[in-house]
Amino acid sequence: MDDVEPQWLTHSSGGNSCEVYSVHVSPDGKRLASGGLDCQVRIWSTKAVFQSDTQQEVKIPKQLCSLSHHSGAVLTVRFSGNNRYLASGSDDKIVLVYERDQTATARPVFGGGEAQTEVWRTHRRLAGHENDVQDLSWSADSSVLVSVGLDSKVIVWSGTSFERLKRIDVHQSHVKGLAFDPANKYFATASDDRTVKIHRFTSPASNATSADQAGNFSFETTIQYPFNDSPLTTYFRRCSWSPDGAHIAASNAVNGPVSSVAIINRGNWSSDINLIGHEGPVEVCAFAPRMFSVTKPGVEPPSNPVTVIACGGQDKALSIWNTSNPRPLLIIQEVSTKTISDIAWSPDGNSLFFSSLDGLIMCASFQEGDLGYVLPLEENERSLQKYGAGRKGATLPEGPDSMRLEMMSKASERREVESKMGALMMDGQNGTNGDIPMANTGAAMGPQWQAQPAAPEAPPPAAAPEPAENKPFTQKVTITKEGKRRVAPLLVSTGGGHLSNLPNAQLLRASAAGSGSATNLDPKTTLDLSRPYDGLPKAVEPVDGEEQPEPAANGKRIAVLQSGDAKASIGAPEFIRPAVISPAASVSQIRLAVPKLRTFVTRVIDANGDPSANIPGVNAGSSSTSTGPASTDIVFEAKNSREPTRLTISRGGQALWVDFLQKPVLLVTGNSNFWCAACEDGSLHVFTPLGRRMLNTLVTEAQPCFLDCRGWFLMCITSIGIAHVWNIKTAKALHPPVSLAPVLDCANTYVKIEGLTKAEAILDAGVNSEGTMVVSLTNGDGYSYSRDLCIWQKLTEAWWAVGSQYWDSNTVRPSAAAAEPLANAKPARSAGIIPWLERRTTNEVLLQGRGRFLQRIVRQCLSREGFEGFETAVSVAHLENRMAAAIALGAQDEFKTYLLTYARRIAAENMKGKVEELCRDLMGPLDVAEGEEGDDAEEEICGWNKRDLLKQVLTAIGKHRDLQRILLPYARMLGIMETDDEVL
Repeated sequence: MDDVEPQWLTHSSGGNSCEVYSVHVSPDGKRLASGGLDCQVRIWSTKAVFQSDTQQEVKIPKQLCSLSHHSGAVLTVRFSGNNRYLASGSDDKIVLVYERDQTATARPVFGGGEAQTEVWRTHRRLAGHENDVQDLSWSADSSVLVSVGLDSKVIVWSGTSFERLKRIDVHQSHVKGLAFDPANKYFATASDDRTVKIHRFTSPASNATSADQAGNFSFETTIQYPFNDSPLTTYFRRCSWSPDGAHIAASNAVNGPVSSVAIINRGNWSSDINLIGHEGPVEVCAFAPRMFSVTKPGVEPPSNPVTVIACGGQDKALSIWNTSNPRPLLIIQEVSTKTISDIAWSPDGNSLFFSSLDGLIMCASFQEGDLGYVLPLEENERSLQKYGAGRKGATLPEGPDSMRLEMMSKASERREVESKMGALMMDGQNGTNGDIPMANTGAAMGPQWQAQPAAPEAPPPAAAPEPAENKPFTQKVTITKEGKRRVAPLLVSTGGGHLSNLPNAQLLRASAAGSGSATNLDPKTTLDLSRPYDGLPKAVEPVDGEEQPEPAANGKRIAVLQSGDAKASIGAPEFIRPAVISPAASVSQIRLAVPKLRTFVTRVIDANGDPSANIPGVNAGSSSTSTGPASTDIVFEAKNSREPTRLTISRGGQALWVDFLQKPVLLVTGNSNFWCAACEDGSLHVFTPLGRRMLNTLVTEAQPCFLDCRGWFLMCITSIGIAHVWNIKTAKALHPPVSLAPVLDCANTYVKIEGLTKAEAILDAGVNSEGTMVVSLTNGDGYSYSRDLCIWQKLTEAWWAVGSQYWDSNTVRPSAAAAEPLANAKPARSAGIIPWLERRTTNEVLLQGRGRFLQRIVRQCLSREGFEGFETAVSVAHLENRMAAAIALGAQDEFKTYLLTYARRIAAENMKGKVEELCRDLMGPLDVAEGEEGDDAEEEICGWNKRDLLKQVLTAIGKHRDLQRILLPYARMLGIMETDDEVL
């Protein structure tokens, strides 16, 4: 090693040397930046330093520029990885970002001194800290700048627009060190609270907005062990990440009573290696940016790559280590007269700069083989690939069409944000033109509830208050005396700034209260099982001992009757006896519980044929949560007694027709098309709206457990697990009887001699407007039966609830048809089924207590090597599962929402293969030109024209410049680029 002792670089103030706090070398290796107590940032020529030993006489290395824009001591300086910016932090609480002006001419310094040869100007002034800025660091792709300081704050800035993206408050004391993962997945912060904290982040695109990056940062873990007794006397805790991404070197650690440098392993974040050799606390450590080989490449057999690290601190000694040797390669004692404050390596790994508080910057250069033999940069990239490193460079648009597509995408995104803001402010809603909106409207319950016209002859019944746990996050809008609108702020707890994949606290409280613990198959429960299945309701949740009605698909509510002390107050029926069990159940593979026999079973529909919220037998003035039937409501009632069962249809208290059945009735259902009563002996009786029998008695194999109807479709599930679906209008079955054994996982259970094993139970079942059966189980899984594939399909499961970032994000915008006048609007097909199933999965995962276990498994996967893309892969797979489920159910609006969300995610992740495949599938055959007629099966998907969807996809993701080469050909073929400029 050659020490260039005469070539000191000094910061001076008034002729005296002042403390130097930070040094850093530019990525091209041509410049060295330094900052110190003189409040100046100085830029030096490294070439002058390296060539100084060849000169005949000692000369001071050439200073390229001096910047005096700070009003306090400069504590840290850092070049960006793209070699464009230089950032500095000071005790004046400000971060300054400089950019070189290559067009300006340098001028002599006033008052003498060395002339300036470069011009650097302040590009941005970042104010956000409340105390000294101790350290800065850029991400590997320069897309993010992070600053830390004595105010205990960690602030994340955009590397392009330099707007503040997030402030992280996880430390309890001064934050004095910072290091970025070269694989661009994490960054670490070191603090005087004796911890090192790891933060996960996703590198944003160069043109992403702050809203796009809101969820890019999350807290990962805390490391405490090596720092429990670390001293608080150090001014810095500068840490470093190894170039292969495998380790973090953290300064100011201790090993018993001895100062050390802790080497933290990536993934499990444990520290089993300590570098011991310094007599005082270590304030700074820095890995060399290149990897080394102990043997000379091409001459001797290759050896495993090693990394080299330099350490310095209060003992005024410099030590250099590598990973192949337990002892230091070199220790230089008393290399300075005061504490070493910072260390910087040259990009080639052959030179080392370090600063000290005695005002000097020193350089040490190494000969070939001193530290090992430098390996090419490809070795760094190969080592980082196993951690999922895929750096996204800042690309430029390739032409005017690319720029136009990007502008159209941003304009579409801006309009979407404006429309959401307008919906929040309720501008013009319900025809009020900005006045005070009507309360308790269907819109307040979420767009998945299908709007229906109100009854013409009677005012709508008063809506009961929802349980606090199920209320959506809505803001209260008030009008002042001056006529100004005021929106009350909404507090949403996010658990430390990171959205958890587990359900929120409201659902946890609801689950703890016992809601949903009773299922439809509980003999003590008499839920109305005949409610419509499109826009499915949430589970009933008791509040203060009273049963709350649950919202139906039309924004109204379905009354639910339960046993208990409250049954007299709400008019609930008495139980007569348990139902008689069919002999077929004794030899069946499946045995489902049968509802008890009740004194009367009712079904109430309003004038539109939809389920009504009104409960028979309850007066309008009662304190119950619902009123009695309106004059336009139609009540279908089956009254069981020891005599024949009496069936009655009445309106406004007047009987329209009466009929009698020989057997007691267990379940009833009906709508404006037909009525159906299911008896204890397994027979089903179907009537027209005015009481005429439409079919002969349908005889099933066992007692009915679930009965549901929608449109002309009737579904029945019997106690031995056989499901039927009929089209009453055509008097045909949609498919043969289907067993629920695969859904209940009977292949994994077996029949014991003394009885059956316990399996998952059916929580709810129904049929949608397309005649598709949908089943929800107590384990949270949701299924539908595909009559085309003749098999059950799983739509939701607990895995997505804990692994996907899109769980419980069920906001669906209504289609254009839903925005038409109600008289002309077409009902949305299968609206709300997927969100309803996901809410059921959420509730059941919490009730079963398996959510924490699954989340622990996911967190363990995220911290292991090879699982770096786990969360992204699961989230993308969940969106793909949602789209497939929407197609299977014919959920038109939901499919479009999920498709656009999926397109945005794969574009943000730069999944070029999936983006191209999606565009190709939506484009369809190229021989069908725009506007020509083709095969409907090829032209449409889930009721949408494929090419119309492709246009919206291209507009949504056109801002991603890395993908524009793929998107532009499709945009030109669809004529998007010829759109009028008004769209911009």
